[in-house]
Amino acid sequence: MYAVIKTGGKQYKVQEGDTIRIEKLDAQKGEQITFDDILFVGGDEEYQLGKPIVDGASVKARVVRQMRDKKIIVFKMKRRKRYRKTQGHRQNLTEIFITKVEPGKEA
Repeated sequence: MYAVIKTGGKQYKVQEGDTIRIEKLDAQKGEQITFDDILFVGGDEEYQLGKPIVDGASVKARVVRQMRDKKIIVFKMKRRKRYRKTQGHRQNLTEIFITKVEPGKEA
């Protein structure tokens, strides 16, 4: 069984046993968290589509670690004007391990 969750302004397809990196959450290492914004829950031949979220569905996860992504370079330039600006950015991330996908109530 898998689910599509919404967190940090993005959507992720997850199933039990997955490890994913999401936008930073305020949680400590080893802490259990629950996602309630479940957009879709699917299995072998049965599925539930939320309007916009599936009632009663949830995904439980455990925080593996807090980390930072690799650096990306942001470069701006205006030709013939001698304007150049270079910046770097490292996004804060939370790595989580999906422990359980709970389907919602049947409609």
